[in-house]
Amino acid sequence: MGSAILRQLQLKGFLNLITRSSDELDLTNQREVKKFFKQQKPSYVIVAAARVGGIHANNIYPAEFIYQNIMIEANIIHSSYENGVSRLLFLGSTCIYPKEVKQPMQEDALLTGRLEKTNEPYALAKIAGIKLCESYNRQYGTDFRSIMPTNLYGENDNFHLENSHVIPALLRKIYLAKCLEEENWESIKYDLDKNPIDGIDNKSSQNEVLAALRGYGIHFDLITMSSSVNIWGSGNVKREFLYVDDMALASIFILELNEKTYQENTQPMLSHINIGTGLDIKISDLAQKIKEIVGFKGVLYFDTSKLDGPSRKLTDVSKISYMGWSSEINLEEGLRKTYDWYSN
Repeated sequence: MGSAILRQLQLKGFLNLITRSSDELDLTNQREVKKFFKQQKPSYVIVAAARVGGIHANNIYPAEFIYQNIMIEANIIHSSYENGVSRLLFLGSTCIYPKEVKQPMQEDALLTGRLEKTNEPYALAKIAGIKLCESYNRQYGTDFRSIMPTNLYGENDNFHLENSHVIPALLRKIYLAKCLEEENWESIKYDLDKNPIDGIDNKSSQNEVLAALRGYGIHFDLITMSSSVNIWGSGNVKREFLYVDDMALASIFILELNEKTYQENTQPMLSHINIGTGLDIKISDLAQKIKEIVGFKGVLYFDTSKLDGPSRKLTDVSKISYMGWSSEINLEEGLRKTYDWYSN
C-alpha cells in the first residue's frame, strides 16, 4: 500500500516525499519516531506502516499484531501533533467491524458487536488508531483522518506462502503448481531464490523442493505428472478485493479534500470512511479465476478442516461514492496485472 501511494504521488508531480523503511526507522520505538519528526518536520503524514497478514498469521502472532500496530500508530499520531503536521491520513482495515455485522458494512457499525476472533488483536489496534485520530482532533483541533480499505492486492504484495493474504498466497501456489506440471524447474528455482521457504533455495535438489512445497499444499505426482493445490477453508465464504493502485488514489483523494468537505461527510467520533469496490466474490470462484489467468491445468482442493473466517465481508462504499470517488480497476484486470508483475 505504501509503495502504491508513493507511485501515485510521484505520477501527480509530488517530489518532496519523505519515506523510511522499517530497517531505517523502528516505528515502534517512541524515541526514534520523535527524533525523526523533529528533524524532518513533515507537513502531511500518511500512516501506511503496519504489521499485517492473513488468518494464519493473525492466529500465530496475535501479540505482535496488537502490540506493533498500536505502538506504530500511537508514536506517529502523537509526534504528528507535537510537530504541527497539517493533515494526517491513517489507513486501517474493514476488519474493525463486528463479526455479525449487517452486509454491506456501514461506517456506523463500528463498536456495535463482537469482533471476529481470528483477527481481533489486529482489529482492536486499528480501532485504537481511529480513536486516536478522533481524540486528537477533538482535544487539539488537528486534522487527522482515517480510511478503512477492504482486502488489498497488487504489486509489491507479500507473497510468503504462510503469512500472506488470500490473493498473493493463491497466486503463488497456483503459479508454482503450474511450473511443476510443466517441469519448469528453472522458474521454480528462481521463485524460491527470490522468496525462500524452509531453507529451500536455487541450490536445493528437486526432491527437497517437492517436499517443501507439499508442506504448503502444492503437490506433484511423479507417476501421473499431474499437480494439485490445497486451499485453506471451504471456498464458500465471500470476500471483496481492491487493487492497490485504486486504494492509493482513494487515499490521495481523501487527503486532498478540504477540511470543510471532510467534516460535512463525517462525524467527530465516527470519522472513518470505507474504501472498496462494493462487490465481492466466493473464494472458490476467485481461485478458479486465478487458475485460468495463470494457465494451471491441475486440480484445486479445499481443506474444510481449516478456518474460513466470517461468511461475508462487503463494504458499504456509498459515502466515498457520494464524495466523488470510485474504483476503476475490476478484479479480472487487477488479477492479471498482479500475475504479470509477479511472474516477471
